[in-house]
Amino acid sequence: MAKKEAKTDLWVYKLLTQADIELEPQGSSIKEINEALKTASKKGTGNVGYPEYVGIVKDFILVIEDKADINKHINKENDIILQDPNSCVDYAVNGALFYAKHLIKNTSFKKVIAFGISGNQKIHKISPIFVDTTEYYRELPDVESFISFNDKNIMEYYTHEILKEETNIEKETEEILKDASQLHEDLRNYGNLTDTEKPLVVSGILLALDEAEQGNFSIDNLTGDSIKTDGQKIYNAIQDNLKRVRVAPDVKRDKILSQFSVIKDATKLNEKDDTLGKTPLKYYAEFLYEKIYKSIKYNSSAEDFIGRFYGEFMSYSGNNGQSLGIVLTPKHITQLFCDLLDLQSDDKILDPCCGTGGFLIAAMHNMFAKAKNPNERENIRQNQLFGFELQPYMFAIATTNMILRGDGKSNLQCEDFLKQPSNKLQLNGCNVGMMNPPYSQGSKKNPNLYEIAFVEHLLDSLVKGGKCAVIVPQSSMTGKSKEEAAIKQNILKHHTLEGVITLNKDTFYGIGTMPCIAIFTAGKPHDKDHICKFINFENDGYKVAPHIGLLETESAKDKKQHLLDVWFDKVNEVPTKFCVKTTVEDTDEWLHSFYYFNDEIPTDEDFEKTVGDYLSFEFSMIMQGRKYLFEEEDIENA
Repeated sequence: MAKKEAKTDLWVYKLLTQADIELEPQGSSIKEINEALKTASKKGTGNVGYPEYVGIVKDFILVIEDKADINKHINKENDIILQDPNSCVDYAVNGALFYAKHLIKNTSFKKVIAFGISGNQKIHKISPIFVDTTEYYRELPDVESFISFNDKNIMEYYTHEILKEETNIEKETEEILKDASQLHEDLRNYGNLTDTEKPLVVSGILLALDEAEQGNFSIDNLTGDSIKTDGQKIYNAIQDNLKRVRVAPDVKRDKILSQFSVIKDATKLNEKDDTLGKTPLKYYAEFLYEKIYKSIKYNSSAEDFIGRFYGEFMSYSGNNGQSLGIVLTPKHITQLFCDLLDLQSDDKILDPCCGTGGFLIAAMHNMFAKAKNPNERENIRQNQLFGFELQPYMFAIATTNMILRGDGKSNLQCEDFLKQPSNKLQLNGCNVGMMNPPYSQGSKKNPNLYEIAFVEHLLDSLVKGGKCAVIVPQSSMTGKSKEEAAIKQNILKHHTLEGVITLNKDTFYGIGTMPCIAIFTAGKPHDKDHICKFINFENDGYKVAPHIGLLETESAKDKKQHLLDVWFDKVNEVPTKFCVKTTVEDTDEWLHSFYYFNDEIPTDEDFEKTVGDYLSFEFSMIMQGRKYLFEEEDIENA
């Protein structure tokens, strides 16, 4: 038993190290805590008692008690965690709670988070409990790691899970949605704009505001003049800005500029509104400067603000971009791509269906963080980000997004990616692909528009050994049509499937798509013995909040960290209900649900419950006159 306990202790220590938390084993160098433990015997003798680990993060005491046997996790009666000596000695959660109460009572600390941990790396439970000076305790949701409890994250966890208050992230999300809602109403009421025109007006004004920093544009100069209209002034500023940041060639710049012509041509936008006392364009410019421009220009964030506003505009109009197959990628997914692909500062990124530029913005933000100097960051901006977008208005929005982020060269093209020769695209030297292709556009008549066809062309367009992640409907991984099955077969002939991650069904909230992330290595044929990972990440810590949509809960960090630990093999053993590691065939359905098998051995309690349920069912049937259901069939007369 001691050997098993030691293995559990070492595994817990590894989890603490991964979360960058330093706790001490069997005692504490903090005098106040160590003095308190001298009388902390779980047997109630008043002698010394030491938890497995104890320490301080911020102003919280963290204390851990663990057991090797998962059946010794917790002992309750009437939903109360028992605190008698035997329960405290024998059960992890009971012992952890005992130490938490003792430390609260015998130290000056006012907040303790105790962890009862049982099992091993593969099958385990990690249950946190919060205890305050009243010795009141609150059981908290089980976790998979300690990432939420390190110095960086613990206050956010405390605010969200314990105080049950909104975190800064939730407040920011609500503010974005509130601003988007107001702006949508104002664009409709004062501008009479179409769904595609709304985000273009927003993007164009933001470019003009960017030019204001050069002294060539001012909101104060938007006077509603009928000769040189406000729209003409904004349009001229956009034109100057595109030249200033060297958007080239001329045909590309002209294509972008043409999308913003609505700003100078729409009569209603350029006439003074009686309610506003100014033109709608001036009103929009004032609103955008305060609500969006400052956030984009002066905050270092991977948030695609324009994309968020575009998505909100579409949702208010009841469109969501679905008629064009456009499904914008949430911020937490663009960041997850960067983490799964382990982006480095010298990577070259290709997004062939870039939309508003969310993946490229996230990639740039992450690569900047790893860049060693300003020259590296400038090279990232100028030479390491490539994208295609077919829709002209979306292309203009994406270009605006990149310009506002300082990407002066903006290697974006308004072209059909599928018509670009893959060998020509390889000359760009892109070694990382990220893509959210158009959904539900393919058919037997147009098999090249299946999502899996986009995936194949992207893989063919990367250099050998390049990494690629795509987010597609789960149906893309099944290959149900003959055409899709043939593409899957061809992919494995030339590229390697690394794994597929099944996502939360609400990832694209309101769209009705069941998504997954597929990850490949380009240019290396798939070896029949290659082991792939198929992960069920449906429980990702995000929930649907009324009137807001998909919202991050505090458990999201913990669940994401566990996913990354499994993906990068930092965790050697994991239940098959979360991850199956296996070889694949092109005829397989490349999804966790296809390969999953239950490898968990039932506990004695599970066995007893199942037998009890069966006996209860049998008794009930017999009492209802259905005894024949349990009589053995006469085989000879059957």
